[in-house]
Amino acid sequence: MIEQLTDFPANVVAFRCGGRVTKADYDSILVPAVVDALRAHDRVRLYYETNEDFAGFEAGAMWEDFKVGIEHLTRWERVAIVTDVNWIKKAVRLFAFLMPATTKLFSRSESAQARVWVSE
Repeated sequence: MIEQLTDFPANVVAFRCGGRVTKADYDSILVPAVVDALRAHDRVRLYYETNEDFAGFEAGAMWEDFKVGIEHLTRWERVAIVTDVNWIKKAVRLFAFLMPATTKLFSRSESAQARVWVSE
């Protein structure tokens, strides 16, 4: 499940995910929000947080995640990943150098700092 968060500046797309994230979640929630933000702004920022009950991604969801990132690679300005999930932290550390956006990891206890950082 993906939930779009709304208390962010217009150039920030923000999401919280929990349970098992599906391709349908990406298709119906995340992708339309990102496309709308990219229509309105030259560069956008991403806030992505995992809930305590996060149980992973379906394979199709992981592909959608990759596609959304790559298709608009040069238009991402900042990416804040808020998670306590170890494999996500490792993946972000491993692949962050490929992203032209400034990418920063935060623990769930640092979500307030992440919101400030991605918005400033």
